[in-house]
Amino acid sequence: MNAVAGVCHHCGETLPQSPVRADAEGGTREFCCEGCAAAARWIADAHLDDYYRLRSAPGGRVDADAPALAAWDREELLAGHAREVDGGREITVLTDGMRCAACAWLIDRALAREPGVLESSANAITGRIRIAWDPARTALSQPLARLAALGYRPYLATGQAREAARRRERNRDLLRIGLAGIGAMQAMMFAEALYLDTRGEMPLPTRDFFRWITFMVSTPVVFWAGWPFIVGAWNELRGRRLGMDVLIAGSTLLAWAVSTIETVRGGVHVWFDAAVMFVFLLLMARQLEQRARGIASAQVDALARARPAFATRELADGSRESVPIDALAVGDVVRIAVGEPVPADGVLLEDEAHFEESLLTGESVPVTRHAGDAVFAGTACREHAAKIRVTGVGTGTRLAELARLVESAQAHRPALAQGTERIAGWFVAGLLLAAVAVYAWWRVHEPARAFEVVLALLVISCPCALSLAVPAALAAAHGALARIGVLSVRPDALQRLAQATDVVFDKTGTLGDGKPHLQGVDACRGIDADAALRIAAALERDSNHPLAAAFAQVADAPVAGGVRAIAGRGVEGTVEGVRWRIGTAPFATGSDDDGAVWLGNDAGARARFTFAEHQRVDAAQALQRLREQGLTLHLASGDAAAPVARFASAMGIADPHARQSPEDKLALVRAMQRDGRVVAMVGDGLNDAPVLAGADVSLAIGDGAALAQRSADLVLSGSSLGNVPAAIEIARRTHRIVRQNLAWAIGYNLLALPLAAAGMVTPWLAALGMALSSLAVTANALRLTKVPPR
Repeated sequence: MNAVAGVCHHCGETLPQSPVRADAEGGTREFCCEGCAAAARWIADAHLDDYYRLRSAPGGRVDADAPALAAWDREELLAGHAREVDGGREITVLTDGMRCAACAWLIDRALAREPGVLESSANAITGRIRIAWDPARTALSQPLARLAALGYRPYLATGQAREAARRRERNRDLLRIGLAGIGAMQAMMFAEALYLDTRGEMPLPTRDFFRWITFMVSTPVVFWAGWPFIVGAWNELRGRRLGMDVLIAGSTLLAWAVSTIETVRGGVHVWFDAAVMFVFLLLMARQLEQRARGIASAQVDALARARPAFATRELADGSRESVPIDALAVGDVVRIAVGEPVPADGVLLEDEAHFEESLLTGESVPVTRHAGDAVFAGTACREHAAKIRVTGVGTGTRLAELARLVESAQAHRPALAQGTERIAGWFVAGLLLAAVAVYAWWRVHEPARAFEVVLALLVISCPCALSLAVPAALAAAHGALARIGVLSVRPDALQRLAQATDVVFDKTGTLGDGKPHLQGVDACRGIDADAALRIAAALERDSNHPLAAAFAQVADAPVAGGVRAIAGRGVEGTVEGVRWRIGTAPFATGSDDDGAVWLGNDAGARARFTFAEHQRVDAAQALQRLREQGLTLHLASGDAAAPVARFASAMGIADPHARQSPEDKLALVRAMQRDGRVVAMVGDGLNDAPVLAGADVSLAIGDGAALAQRSADLVLSGSSLGNVPAAIEIARRTHRIVRQNLAWAIGYNLLALPLAAAGMVTPWLAALGMALSSLAVTANALRLTKVPPR
C-alpha cells in the first residue's frame, strides 16, 4: 500500500500541523504521533517492511503511552482464560486493529521474535490472536506489550465480548438496511412518477423537483448504507484484484454520479432508483448470508451464554459459598440446583442425577449420570440437585474445546470456495471488458440508451450468486452439524464425507460403550486371583486404554515403575521388583494368541482375565441406516478374534478384522483406497491417530476424548452413533445443494448477459434480478439447516 499525502504512513489518520518524521520503507515518512513512528521503526528494524506493501488497509493507531498490561499476568485472570499446553500456557485474545491479512502476517512474525513465545496464530477474519508462551521465560504482558506497540491492543476473548460485538454489528447492519429500504421506496415512488410521463408533458420545474428530491433521498443510501461495498471495493483495488465489491460499488457510484450530472444539467434520464434498489437488495442478500454463517457458531454461543456467572462451592466443613465461576479450581466440590447449568466440567459424586445435554450433543432427552460419570459445563441439571467434583475449569472445559474447534473450522476456506472466488474475479474482469464493448456498440447505434444498457449489464451480471453458492451452503451445513453435536474441523471434510463408499469402525469405545467389565480371573499359576488383580491394576493405573478402567476399582494396588505401553500388544512394568507384562498371550506369556488378556512374567503365564463390553444402544440402528445409504461397513479392532467376531455378528458386519494394531488398520484402509474406494473411519480418538489421519475422511467419537483428537476431520461431541449417518446425510445434501447453486448461478448469468446487452432490461429491473439470484442461492442453502431425523 503506497503512502498517501496528508495521512499517517502507519495508521492512515490525518497528519497534524507538525507531523513526526522517521525513516521507514526505504525513505523518510510522516506519522501522526510518536507511537506510530515507533511502530514503523520497529517494523523496519525487524525487517518486516513487507507489511506496508502487502496490507490492504491502514494499521491501528498506536498510543504513545503504552497501556497497562500487568493485570494480564495475574493468576486469577489466567486461570479463567489460559490453558496448559506442552512447554507453557496458551491464551486467545481479541483485537479490533487487525484489518487485513497483512496484519495477521505482521502479528505472527512480530510475536515469533519475542523471547518466550512458543507459538502464535492471528486470524484476520475473527480478529483473534492465539498466543502460546513459556511462563518461565516471559510474562504474558511482554508479548502483549509488543502487540500494543504495533497498534493491536489486546482484549479478553470471552463469550460476552463476542456477543456484544455481534449485537453492535447486527444493529448497525439493520440500520443500514432500514435506511436503504426507506430510501428505495421513496426513490421508486418519485421514479414511477417520472416513468409514467411517457409523453413528456410534465412541467420541467416539477420534473426537476422530483429529481432533486430523489437525489437527496438516494445520497445517504449510496454513501452510508452502501459504505461497506465502497470500502470493500477500495480494498480490492488497492490489493490489485477484482471482486464483487468493485462491481457493486462501481455500478452504484456510476449510476448515482451520472444521475446527479443529468439532474444538474437537465438531461433526459436519471437512474437514482437503480442505485438505491441495488444497495437495498444487496444488503438484504448479505444479511441473509450472515444469518446462514452465524448458524454454525450459534450452538457454542448458546452454551457460553448458558454458563452461570456464579457457582455454589461446598467447603470442607459442609458449609457453602457463592463464588464467580472463574474462582473455581480443579478439585472443588460444587452444588448444582435443579434447573441450573453446570459451571465447570466435573465428576458426579452422588448416586444418580439427570442432565440435559441438548445444546452440547443434540440429544433432546435428559441423560442419566451415575456416581463417577463425567458431567460437562453448559449442561443443565434436571429433576433434583447434584454435586460434582470439578475436573476442568475455564479453557480446560469441553465447552472451551468445542469453541476452539468451531473457530478453527470457520477460519478455513475449502478449495471449492476458493475456486469460485477465483472464477468470480476473472468473471468481473471479463464483464468489464464486455461492458466497454457493449457501450461502444450502443454509442454508435443508439447513443441515448448506451449508458442505461451498460448499467443494466453491470448490475444484472454481478457474480454475487456465484460467490455465495459455496460459502452459504457450507455455513448452513456446519450449523446443521453443530445442532446434532458434530463439528467439522477440516476445510474439505464435508465434500469427502459426501463421497464416502466404505465406513470402517473401531470396536472398543465406538461400536461398544467403551466400558469393558471384568468377568473373571482364571488360569492362575503360582499366584492367587487377588494378587493378579493388584499387579494388573498397578500396570494399568496410568494407561489410557479402555481395559484400564476395568481395574480402576481394585484396592491397595502397588505402584509400578518403568511402565511402557506397546500399541496393539499390551503394557509392561516393574511391580515389587518383578518385571510383569499384561496384554495379548504372545506378548505377556510368549504363547499362541487365544484372544484373552494374560498376565505374565519371565517365568511364563500367571493369570488370564476375561472381559465383556456392551454394544451401544443405538449402534445396530445406526449401522442399518448406513447400509440404507449404500455404504459398505467394516470392523477393525485391536481386540481378540472371539469378541470381535461376536460384535460383528450382532451388527451384521461381514469379514471383521481382529488383533489390528494402528498400523494394521491403516494398511487396511490403504488397501481399500487402492481399489478406488473412498473410506471413512470412525474411531474413539484414543489410539487411532494413524488411521484417522490416513482415511479419506474420519470421524472421532467418544465422550470427550475425541475433542482433543486433532487427527480427525469431524468430531462428534456426543456418544450417539446415530450422528454418523445423520452427518453423512447432511454432507450429501450439501453436495447436491452446492451443485444446484453453482448451476443456477452460471445459468442465470448466461441468460442475463445477452438480455441486458440487447437492451431488454432496465437498470432497476437488473438490480431486482441480481438480488433475487443471490437470495435464491442463499435460500436454497438454508434448506440445509433442517436437521435430518436420527
